[in-house]
Amino acid sequence: MPKVNRFPMGIPFGWYFVAYTDELAVGDVRPLHYFGRDLVLFRNEEGVAGLLDAYCPHLGAHLGHGGVVQGDSLRCPFHAWAFRPNGFCSSIPYARAMPPIAKRSPIARPYPVTEANGVVWAWYHPAGVEPMFDVMIVPEFTEPGWAPQTRREWRFASNPQEIAENGVDVAHFEFVHGMAHVPEGKTSYDGHVRRSEAHGEREVAYPDGSRKLVKSGVSTVQNGAGQKTTHLMALNTLALQVLATPVEADEVELRFCFTHDPVAPGSFEEQMIKAQIAGTCGQTGVEGDIPIWAHKIHRVQPLLCDGDGPILRFRRYFEQFYAEPTEPQSIAAE
Repeated sequence: MPKVNRFPMGIPFGWYFVAYTDELAVGDVRPLHYFGRDLVLFRNEEGVAGLLDAYCPHLGAHLGHGGVVQGDSLRCPFHAWAFRPNGFCSSIPYARAMPPIAKRSPIARPYPVTEANGVVWAWYHPAGVEPMFDVMIVPEFTEPGWAPQTRREWRFASNPQEIAENGVDVAHFEFVHGMAHVPEGKTSYDGHVRRSEAHGEREVAYPDGSRKLVKSGVSTVQNGAGQKTTHLMALNTLALQVLATPVEADEVELRFCFTHDPVAPGSFEEQMIKAQIAGTCGQTGVEGDIPIWAHKIHRVQPLLCDGDGPILRFRRYFEQFYAEPTEPQSIAAE
């Protein structure tokens, strides 16, 4: 039997996680592989982060293995050509004159980089198109007064669309996660932004044995293919960044980054938050999904029923993030 092409679509464009800000110090040089490409990430002595194609345009040395930050640039370990975050060559120490192209163009392919929400974001577009929208600011992840972050990460065979689509596949919550009821909510689409929210009540068991109904809610914002933020509200607010970065078209790194409003150490509220994080990451959350994601295919024309949720509407939204239209393969038939 021939090998199955699990995903007919390529890598969607958008802003993607490439590092946490606090884990990329001045002078750091880090080889990466995302978007099906070898890359090098660095922070120069001016504090500016840069992401370049890994291989030096001179004679092909990998800038992430032995490259050194000097001033505003990253120096190649082979012949010491130096490159700024914008891809321009800043110096060739043994050259009498810079090659003309190096004066007018960025010869080390740069990727647009911005930092927000404690994350170093890189813009990927297969055709090199400049950013078409901005990273959305989520102040809880940088403003004082919020709890230290809890971070988790996984790597498996899937892609950003499959992970994002999971949120609208309401039927699976019962059979994968043991959730008998998922509250209906409201969803809106505005260009590259999708917003959804649902409100209800949940029963909370207190340490004294009493049980009370408390108001609860979930709100989610999808900003392009690579940025998703969820707020879970009950006794406290738990904020979550869902950061899915494509390694290849069929491989992804997924990170969850949590913070929450202040609670007293050892308090019942802190225990509730820890349980919520564990549930979101564990079998009742993403770790219940990963074995399915890692082995399923993207069924291009699935047979759906009336209880499956708005999968088709979500696919129509998500298809805008592919540089080359994949119709009709990526959109199911109604």
